[in-house]
Amino acid sequence: MNFDYSPKVKELQARLTAFMDEHIYPNEAAFHAEVDANRAAGNAWVATRIMEELKRKARAVGLWNLFLPESELGAGLTNLEYAPLCEIMGRVHWAPEVFNCSAPDTGNMEVLARYGTPAQQQQWLEPLLDGRIRSCFGMTEPAVASSDATNIESSIVRDGDEYVINGRKWWSSGANDPRCAVFIFMGKSDPHNESRHKQQSMILVPRDTPGVTILRHLPVFGFDDAPHGHAEVVFENVRVPEANLILGEGRGFEIAQGRLGPGRIHHCMRLIGLAERALEQMCRRSLARVAFGKPVAQQGVTLERIAESRILIDQARFLVLNAASMMDTVGNKVAAKEIAMIKVAAPTMACKVIDWAIQVQGGGGMADPFLAHAYASARSLRLADGPDEVHRSQIGKMELARYK
Repeated sequence: MNFDYSPKVKELQARLTAFMDEHIYPNEAAFHAEVDANRAAGNAWVATRIMEELKRKARAVGLWNLFLPESELGAGLTNLEYAPLCEIMGRVHWAPEVFNCSAPDTGNMEVLARYGTPAQQQQWLEPLLDGRIRSCFGMTEPAVASSDATNIESSIVRDGDEYVINGRKWWSSGANDPRCAVFIFMGKSDPHNESRHKQQSMILVPRDTPGVTILRHLPVFGFDDAPHGHAEVVFENVRVPEANLILGEGRGFEIAQGRLGPGRIHHCMRLIGLAERALEQMCRRSLARVAFGKPVAQQGVTLERIAESRILIDQARFLVLNAASMMDTVGNKVAAKEIAMIKVAAPTMACKVIDWAIQVQGGGGMADPFLAHAYASARSLRLADGPDEVHRSQIGKMELARYK
């Protein structure tokens, strides 16, 4: 297969890399310092000044909304074209937001672009595309194994010209963010439907609707990821207009499958960028650090790990590019196995490479803020958007089906 990047993509790669070099890497320390200052002042959940400045700069040079394939609302890139750009953004965990390409907003914007009514798009999609607001996706629940989405217990009940929503969600990314203005909420509207995949619906819930309560933020291996973060949220007798329902009753599972495919591949693309940066640190540190009379880079185990990291990263990249190509050419449903494969392969690869980078750093690796957060992010993605076990089971079943 031909994965050569087009002149258009190469030009965007160069521009994006230059922007990262000029504006993102030099401001990493400043970004974290601003968040820490807000935290010390008693509230880490404050939009940072530096992020808003960088967003304006990115938009001014046309590096904005690079996702959204098959849509005139974005840059008009295919998944295959977007992959190397997403990888570059992924080298710094907060960088995708600078370009309005961060989760969960990208997935929510795709839902609204694909399935939203004109009124829903005007009210929510337009300000999201402008970067004026942020959003949250409410699917996972603490009381059930949400890896099986049909387990969801939250309810969406019709009452006249309104829907009444009840339930408890957690790992709701972005709910703590003061700019979060809307939830896409998944719950059961027809719990007795014979088809377990037609019991769910999705509905738009404005953040300030009475009955929506943020219970707490959820740390990821000690990181609060402020000002974005992840939250546990209670919805208690929340009423929204019937016009807030997306696509129709019983279509929630269908929407989820349409949303999670692109979301999974975006995570994998970003992880490759994260792993590349960890490998760079591993190589530089191993050349500079001396142990037992020679640089660590000359120690056999380190050479082996550097070589294995290069192999693993390139393997994952080609798997991702193949999945992206299939999504573009035959659609997400046909590419389900390839999407599941990268969702297992990329986080596993990133965890291993980052762990080896920490090991090369020695004791300092445990205190290195980039590596620590990178490992936490990569490890969390072995659970987010479906745990490894679910994807492996899916892959195994599809493989066995070839022999039946």
